[in-house]
Amino acid sequence: MGQIVCSNYETGSKVNGHHQDTPKKESENKNTCGFQMPLHYPRYKKEDYEKMPEWKLDCLLKEYGLPANIGDVNQKRKFAMGAFLWT
Repeated sequence: MGQIVCSNYETGSKVNGHHQDTPKKESENKNTCGFQMPLHYPRYKKEDYEKMPEWKLDCLLKEYGLPANIGDVNQKRKFAMGAFLWT
């Protein structure tokens, strides 16, 4: 199963506890286009999304340039499953 890492662009810190060695300048921290395609497509199963905590769903959606402010955790789960599951 893949690992989600949600970066904080302002500080360079990451949710999984790893940090960048040197903080970047604010102008270097943000993408100019606002979206960067991650290297890997998420490989979660429906059961994984159903028990995924909200913070992890938020990070996953943001990582793929999708809105994370789309409602409650159940709406986010449904949205993520619709976007990433191939049925």
